[in-house]
Amino acid sequence: MQSTPPVMDPAARHTAAPDVNVLLRSDTQGVATLTLNRPQQYNALSEELLAATITALEAIERDDSVRVVVIAGSGPAFCAGHDLKQMRANPSQDYYRKLFAQCSRMMLTIARMPQPVIARVHGIATAAGCQLVAQCDLAVAADSARFAVSGINVGLFCSTPSVPLGRNVLRKQAMEMLLTGDFIDAPTARQYGLVNRVVPAERLDAEVAQLAQSIVDKSAVAVATGKRMFYKHLEMGLEGAYQYAAQTMACNMMAEDVGEGIDAFMQKREPEWKHR
Repeated sequence: MQSTPPVMDPAARHTAAPDVNVLLRSDTQGVATLTLNRPQQYNALSEELLAATITALEAIERDDSVRVVVIAGSGPAFCAGHDLKQMRANPSQDYYRKLFAQCSRMMLTIARMPQPVIARVHGIATAAGCQLVAQCDLAVAADSARFAVSGINVGLFCSTPSVPLGRNVLRKQAMEMLLTGDFIDAPTARQYGLVNRVVPAERLDAEVAQLAQSIVDKSAVAVATGKRMFYKHLEMGLEGAYQYAAQTMACNMMAEDVGEGIDAFMQKREPEWKHR
């Protein structure tokens, strides 16, 4: 496994001395793993961690050698949401607007980048941490993981987490989570559509690796085209979605990989992708 130095936003170095190395990155066989690295704070999303994650994602977005991204957490939890101590230390609406805009930028980067992003979830994923799970394209959870959008418990409706939650979970289930702040377990999260797979904790890494490899084995052109199309058509009406999907397929058919894939299928052999 090739490892790269921890990612840290330069502007944050002067404000977060204890939080050096808030994000770790390791790359192997086309998969980049970003590990939230504030274990003592349950990987709460501080300004510095948000900035570092955005920097890393934007770099990966431009890196053709990376085919899949995995977001994981160090220590006992995946992510406990925003850093409440940092938020209470800056009690101004202007600060909160900038903070939530920064978080939204991270979430939008995940949606817009061509590589699929998999959440590797263990422990708890709460508030903005649950939002992160919902925003990732795919999610694999340990059977002991738990999920909640718990802002309501401190008088704050989880408005930004409701955006991806409401797009992934059935509405009544999403509203119950948002209005009660109650935890749901991993099997329930799978039933709701929040995660794809639930496995014993000792199999979590292997399951994530298997899912990532299944994507790496596919044509990069098809994967990137499909991800972009999928999210765009969801915002369209039915007729417009079909028009856009048909146009996308026609363009995709002209890709060299499609010709190779069809030939390989007819010749009963494995395809040799030109773009990997």
